[in-house]
Amino acid sequence: MINQNWVFGQAAGLDFSTNPPTAMQGFAIQALEGCASISDDNGNLLFYTDGIKVWDSNNVVRVSGLQGNDSSTQSAIIVPAPSTPNKYYIFTTDGSSHGAFPYNHFNGILLDISTWSSTPLSS
Repeated sequence: MINQNWVFGQAAGLDFSTNPPTAMQGFAIQALEGCASISDDNGNLLFYTDGIKVWDSNNVVRVSGLQGNDSSTQSAIIVPAPSTPNKYYIFTTDGSSHGAFPYNHFNGILLDISTWSSTPLSS
């Protein structure tokens, strides 16, 4: 159920609990390309990201300053921390179109959604 809700694009989303999926709207995201979202085991949306900001399910910015790029094809990937409830790794990549070295960064944070605190990962 962690992939039940997809949030993407210009405030759009899809809910895969129905067949066909139900269109959703009203999200804060304005992503050109890359984005990621994750739901809990019951299918409730937890948060979503464009690789730069993280919004909770109420569209409140909880983290900003991630080093991804919303024009990167896959700007962020969310991975639940193994055997650690409420903690998620968010890995980001920036775009290579900015023309400054280094062209591609791989970065990440460990996000604790019980406190909405984040810890940067070493690169």
